[in-house]
Amino acid sequence: MSSSKAAPFVKWAGGKRQLLSQIKMRMPETYNHYYEPFVGGGAVTFELLPANALINDINKALINTYIQIRDAPVQFLNAVNKLDEEMWEDGKQYYYSLRDQYNDKLMRAEYDVELAALLVFLNKHCFNGLYRVNGKGLFNVPYNNSRRVSADEETIMDVSKYLQGVTIMDGDFEIACGKAQKGDFVFFDSPYAPLNPASFESYTKDGFDADCHKRLSKLFDELTARGCFCMLTNHNTELINQLYGNKGYRLEVVTVKRMINSDATNRVGEEVIICNY
Repeated sequence: MSSSKAAPFVKWAGGKRQLLSQIKMRMPETYNHYYEPFVGGGAVTFELLPANALINDINKALINTYIQIRDAPVQFLNAVNKLDEEMWEDGKQYYYSLRDQYNDKLMRAEYDVELAALLVFLNKHCFNGLYRVNGKGLFNVPYNNSRRVSADEETIMDVSKYLQGVTIMDGDFEIACGKAQKGDFVFFDSPYAPLNPASFESYTKDGFDADCHKRLSKLFDELTARGCFCMLTNHNTELINQLYGNKGYRLEVVTVKRMINSDATNRVGEEVIICNY
């Protein structure tokens, strides 16, 4: 797989590109199956290109994009290139018209090639590459004033080739790990616990609140008992330390740049990498 140019085709909040070397340093030397229950943009999966992989995300539109690229890469590329080519003189108006089209399809649950192409186009032309929805589940990120190419053909074809051997699921993280057994490696890039516990409200729209973090830590303990190798990354917060500290796990703090903070002086943060081996 080493000659593959498979790489993330979307930018995703909390993506792990800048932590890749830290993650690779701490991986088990050998493992059987690879599980990534919160795949997001797939930075770790596409860096490792593991055989026998299972990827999962709760975001159905994102997972539809993985499936369309796997099963219909040429149709996907045709659709996304067409969106790029047809961009109006007024990029802003064009972006908002496509955002409306995307949301209409979401509401009708039309998970198809067109929705996948729209998601990638919007991701490349929205502010900070964020994926954020409002209370009704509608994508609401503003335009970033760019006119860039949405997808790299070679990357998409390599991603498609790699995904042929990958199990792709959309659902709860616990179900995704249902078949994980002794000797398998589970990498949890879990949704961030907010740095300020009072700001948990903003997280509930994504459906990942304090109770979900507690449920995830129970799963981590359960998989440890099954003999799985588990690694989890998150903000270095009190909640995360409470959930994983004093259990014999290895907790290591690493410094990272925070891309999304508008105040440049606050762009350095701490992440914790937790391993059970």
